[in-house]
Amino acid sequence: MLATKTYRLFAVFTAFLLFSSIGFSQTTEQKNLEAKREKLQKEIQQINQLLFKEKKEKGNVLDQMNALDKKISVRQQLIRVTNEQSNLLNRQLNANIRNISKLREELELLKEDYATMIQKSYQNKSKQSRLMFLLSSESFYQGFKRLQYMKQYTKYRKEQGEQIVVKTDELKRLNIELTEQRKTKDRLIAENTEAKKQLLTEKSTQNELLATIRKNESQYTAAIQKKQKEAREIDRQIESLIRSAIVSSNKKAGNTTKTDKFVLTPEAKLIANNFSANKGKLIWPVEKGIKSIGFGVYNDAVYPGIKHQNNGVIIATDQGAKARAIFEGEVIAVISVPGGNKGVQMKHGNFISTYYNLSKVYVKKGDKVKTKEELGEIFTNVLNNQTLLKFYLYQDTSKLNPEEWIYQL
Repeated sequence: MLATKTYRLFAVFTAFLLFSSIGFSQTTEQKNLEAKREKLQKEIQQINQLLFKEKKEKGNVLDQMNALDKKISVRQQLIRVTNEQSNLLNRQLNANIRNISKLREELELLKEDYATMIQKSYQNKSKQSRLMFLLSSESFYQGFKRLQYMKQYTKYRKEQGEQIVVKTDELKRLNIELTEQRKTKDRLIAENTEAKKQLLTEKSTQNELLATIRKNESQYTAAIQKKQKEAREIDRQIESLIRSAIVSSNKKAGNTTKTDKFVLTPEAKLIANNFSANKGKLIWPVEKGIKSIGFGVYNDAVYPGIKHQNNGVIIATDQGAKARAIFEGEVIAVISVPGGNKGVQMKHGNFISTYYNLSKVYVKKGDKVKTKEELGEIFTNVLNNQTLLKFYLYQDTSKLNPEEWIYQL
């Protein structure tokens, strides 16, 4: 009888551990999804703040289209993540309903066992009965075993009482959790419904912009060609300045051999090694902002068949924001593109960071700059109120993806 009850207790405890481990893994997943959702919501707020500051009739339709395309993409990600959260919550709700049912069964079983023990204990409660039970033993060994049994029985009865308290508390906790999960699920469904409405509105606006652009296709094509020409000129100047810096730096180091790599002094090598060790942990080149256009090839927002190449990243930030050094280093050039804006190029060992689209520059060639030091004020376009920093990263003459180097870019 005691062995059977012990087995029951073991089964109850095993089930409790199983439910706890499942609940823990699901809670971790839920926390990760919640963090993603909050990040996407914040990104949409920043897009609204930095790319849609105010609606201007004179605003460049192309810029509006690109900003809207970015916003729609983030909104779609938000809807997907919220759906994942809702589905996970649904699984947790079903699991908790099963757990509650299982706990109720276990609680009833424990109470039945406990009631039986109390009844038997009451029938044999007198000290005389327990004493006679011991004295009637046929041998000392049998008496010792009976005494051990009585102690074990008393201990087991106490454990049963404690288990009832534990299971009752667990049942109450699960019921509260179930109520909260239902509220959270309802909130997520409501948020997703609103997000889908906003997405439909944004897509409608996008279609209106598309219609406007396609009525003036030649103007749009000319705008694309102008932007591509500007981008090529910036890329050409950045790479030309890097090659010049390599020649100048290597000449100072006493190396006249033609090469496309920096010959590093011990000090420069230390800076380069420290820079490399911070891959993925480097600070943003602005104090606050969002990535507007990422690194590499991307499709045109209007004509997906047209490909664009971005050799850096474009970051949207606040009006009046300053570009800041991502790492300690030396200013090797101040860039000035004819008909365009200014830029600063910094050397960190054999790594080069470039900060372009500045209206004001605070440093000059040869300046030693510390991490976070301000390099200049970022230009704000008066037509659309967008403040965009174009940021590039190279190792010698090789392009690097800043998204892999800057923390959570």
